[in-house]
Amino acid sequence: MIEKIEELLIEVNGFNATSKEEIENFRIKYNGKKGVLNDFFEKFKEVPNDQKKEFGQKINTLKQAVAVKLEDLKSTSASSVIVEKEDLTRPAFPLELGSRHPINLVKNRIIEIFKSIGFAVADGPEIEDDWHNFTALNLPEYHPARDMQDTFFIEQNPDILLRTHTSSVQTRFMEENQPPIRILSPGRVFRNEAISSRSHCIFHQIEGLYIDENVSFADLKQTIQFFTTELFGKSKIRMRPSYFPFTEPSAEIDVYWGLNSETDYRITKGTGWLEIMGCGMVDPAVLKNVNIDSEKYSGYAFGMGIERITMLLYQMSDIRMFFENDIRTLEQFKTL
Repeated sequence: MIEKIEELLIEVNGFNATSKEEIENFRIKYNGKKGVLNDFFEKFKEVPNDQKKEFGQKINTLKQAVAVKLEDLKSTSASSVIVEKEDLTRPAFPLELGSRHPINLVKNRIIEIFKSIGFAVADGPEIEDDWHNFTALNLPEYHPARDMQDTFFIEQNPDILLRTHTSSVQTRFMEENQPPIRILSPGRVFRNEAISSRSHCIFHQIEGLYIDENVSFADLKQTIQFFTTELFGKSKIRMRPSYFPFTEPSAEIDVYWGLNSETDYRITKGTGWLEIMGCGMVDPAVLKNVNIDSEKYSGYAFGMGIERITMLLYQMSDIRMFFENDIRTLEQFKTL
């Protein structure tokens, strides 16, 4: 039996593995419940007393050799061979799948709808000057309408602020481009408002602008009609007179949501109508401020809060949920 142990010692010391399976088979062969080492320990009682000492020493030597070989295989040669054969581009396991934020889902859907009728996307800075955010849009200093957009100022003289709407993108675009103009300006905006379930100091807007010859209010209405049908599946809208400094005439747009459920009664306050955006014909003073001929060109503009549209589509009751990054909320949008 001692000769057999010595043969196994030579085998162990000369063993090399090229895969995880070979390492595991080696371990089972020597250290398994029915492995070589357990078999030798079982036979120890059958060894003559004068040979027990030598036999025991040989078994321990084999046991230590197996342990050293396994450690060596796992840490050096075998591991390097295995890494080379594995697909390093394979995703880790387990890997939780993420999802787009609901605000982005709705923003992208709105952009898709308007792109299908010729609108392009324009972008601009979130830190703005007074001219592009207010004055060029027919909101001169001390104009009372500025009170509706209480602002985060960064510095004064000159006034630098966080934009209160994405209309500032439109003024920048009109300064650099002549009609025809047909753009969307999505983005994040900031207002000094109390945070509640219905309002936040940070939110997202998407605004549209169309400037060309002979653009009429009827064109605006048909554009909004197309949009509401595509996004909500509801084509019944109404326009209520309103006031915006940069459009004249101006209107608020309501879509008929219906009264088919208790939720419908709650979000429409029992009327069935929901306000979704503001719009109007671009004021000639705005066109003059950006050096566009107001006698030759006319246009319309519209704007909506993406959070409000998202809350309607997904029946979410608290705007703060969009900014808390609660995984339980975001996981609901994995399949969207």
